[in-house]
Amino acid sequence: MISSREQAQFKDLGYLAVEHFFGDREVAALQADLERLRREGAFRNVSTEGDGKTPSQAQENLQICPLYTKSELVRALPFHPKVLDFVSKLIGEPLILHLDQVFLKPARHGAGTSWHQDNAYFKIPDPLRGTAMWIAIHDATVANGTIHVIPGLQHEELEHSRDPMSNHHIRCYPDESKQVPLELKAGGVAFFCYGTPHCTRANNTDRDRAGLALHFMNECVYGKQAGNKPIGTYLNGPKCTGGLKEYGIQVAGTWEAQVEAALSLRKAGTP
Repeated sequence: MISSREQAQFKDLGYLAVEHFFGDREVAALQADLERLRREGAFRNVSTEGDGKTPSQAQENLQICPLYTKSELVRALPFHPKVLDFVSKLIGEPLILHLDQVFLKPARHGAGTSWHQDNAYFKIPDPLRGTAMWIAIHDATVANGTIHVIPGLQHEELEHSRDPMSNHHIRCYPDESKQVPLELKAGGVAFFCYGTPHCTRANNTDRDRAGLALHFMNECVYGKQAGNKPIGTYLNGPKCTGGLKEYGIQVAGTWEAQVEAALSLRKAGTP
């Protein structure tokens, strides 16, 4: 359960890091699902040669967005009781899943994602009513380019421009002297509100590193993003159907079954 101290930190600094959020079985299932997605060729490299267009031949920043269409495990994750408890306490209810995506930084040539604020994309009126939940799929360290945040800027609207190192991202140029790297063991989680500047660094180590990011909004700002058509899944409150309305099937309550399914596929060595 989330504490009042953790809630206060999120409000005051714009972020919160939580170690051991997911257990060993859950982490193993997420890793197995990631391996499946990579075998199936679901990732695309969004890193460019510096012109915002030409795919990079030297660096890879591999992304899947959205992710729920390709992973039943990830589709079930937002309904996890612990996730609902933490996110509800951070941004209030009713909750809506706004976006999900995963970035994989391959060993030795994994490119980082430049500094940005999520609200530069989503433009909700109150950045503390939206939060990302960044899950370390593998151990995330300074050496392999873990996520970095800049505390206390959640209410400042930084200027963003087209990122020439990505085929679709935008970026900003904050004062990096105030950055805080968040080192997390696999299964640890970083929450940061839509106004918190964040980035990841390059992975030049000998092991892959991936981060799974879910984005949540409170219903009070849902549909108020400037220029964006609202899409999302109600996770609680009177409009929540457990995923039935959004996906056509009942998703809530299936997390444990999906964990077991992912682990079973890995154990069977399914190609």
